[in-house]
Amino acid sequence: MMDPTDGPRIFTREYYQRLHDLEQRFWWNAGMRDAAELLLHRAALPMQGLLLDVGCGSGQTMAWFTNRYPGWRAIGVDIALDAVRAAGVLFPGRVVQASGLALPIAKGTADLVSTLDMLQHLPLAGGDAYALAEIARVLKPGGHLLLRTNAQAFPHADDDSEFNFHKYDPGELRAKLETAGLTVLRLGRLNALLGLAEIPRELRRRAGGSYRGVLATPRDEPDWRSTIKRGWLRLEGRVIASGYGLPFGRSILALCQRT
Repeated sequence: MMDPTDGPRIFTREYYQRLHDLEQRFWWNAGMRDAAELLLHRAALPMQGLLLDVGCGSGQTMAWFTNRYPGWRAIGVDIALDAVRAAGVLFPGRVVQASGLALPIAKGTADLVSTLDMLQHLPLAGGDAYALAEIARVLKPGGHLLLRTNAQAFPHADDDSEFNFHKYDPGELRAKLETAGLTVLRLGRLNALLGLAEIPRELRRRAGGSYRGVLATPRDEPDWRSTIKRGWLRLEGRVIASGYGLPFGRSILALCQRT
């Protein structure tokens, strides 16, 4: 599927261009959006509201969400200026450069916060706890959080201090969400079966090589194969949305609510 030594280095301009391209056409991104949509159906969102996308990257999540919920407004924050510029093309004036540790949003403002593959890149000494507390602060009572992050899998991955990279066990993440004052409605592993293909690459990376993010060049493959893979991710998302858990998987998807 992808070679981790092949892609652009994380947080560079090339990284966000690749992120945009993958969001447009890669089965993994489409399947993850399908799974996220299944969880959002559980949230019974109102017809209108405010989405805050924390770590918005190139703005594709905001575009996807507002396409499905046209009555909603979306704003985004990202610590990387290149990301802000990329997302700002789609949402002029609604994307700002800011850290997830100090959101420039008033208390009780957002109806929904999304943060996809951001939490694992925060400062290792408690950065995730600060960010989750900030998310709880800006959410309205009854507002929701949609979160995706990396899961600890085989082989076990140590923290990467250079890129503040951490992989979560589901129990660890659940505890941190609850400590922040968020009620966990759904939380489970995702990318289980298809994620097994990453094991050889992870083993090679451990043997030598640096972390470069997940945005390597996807291998070209027939449309029917991509369709099957996307459908499988959606099936796993349906399992999570139904309240069941998978025993393994390389991502964690969660839906929470501020009470």
